[in-house]
Amino acid sequence: MSSESSRLKERGASQWAAAIAHPMVAEIGAGTLPHPTFRFYFEQNLSYLHEYARAIAFTVAGTADRGAMSVLARFLVQIADVEIPANEAFLSRLGGSPGSAVPMLPTTYAYTRHLLDATSRGGLAVALAALLPCQWSYGEIGRHLARSLPADPVYRDWVSLFSGDGYDELVVASTDLLDASCGLGDQTRTADAFDRSVGYEIAFWQMAYTRGASDRA
Repeated sequence: MSSESSRLKERGASQWAAAIAHPMVAEIGAGTLPHPTFRFYFEQNLSYLHEYARAIAFTVAGTADRGAMSVLARFLVQIADVEIPANEAFLSRLGGSPGSAVPMLPTTYAYTRHLLDATSRGGLAVALAALLPCQWSYGEIGRHLARSLPADPVYRDWVSLFSGDGYDELVVASTDLLDASCGLGDQTRTADAFDRSVGYEIAFWQMAYTRGASDRA
């Protein structure tokens, strides 16, 4: 019998593939993406990550299970202490200003509202199903692109952020927690939460790739 995380990923295999093989991802791996496009990505991603951290915190607040709290605390530290500072540093390297507020575009806003809704009232399994596509897909992207690191130091350093053993271990811990917390009665809602998040992953990449030109939400 397959695990819940495997079931969710396999049932939406084509959408998952579109998220991890988006043209922007491919150009990052090749080192050919224009730096202004990557700067645009970080401007929106910083706003996203602050709300993503809040969504993880809502998930922690909604569970009384100590093991779940431990995994989620590691997840939150990864975002607050590693990824947000790294995104600020990348933005600075690309000529941006991390301290300047950039309004969320519709896709960023819609994705974060989905996460906050799912994690504030959906229960642990639904919350994890909503949160996992971002974490899990970036781990797959990192492992894939690390096989042949781009020469551009900005892209090489970004790939390295998601390709280490520590990141993979956290993904495994998160998927294991979803598998342990999901009951048969949760599966319709976990599927909806997971599918929506994967769809937003694709939309976010496309928004960044076109520097907002595709964002008509």
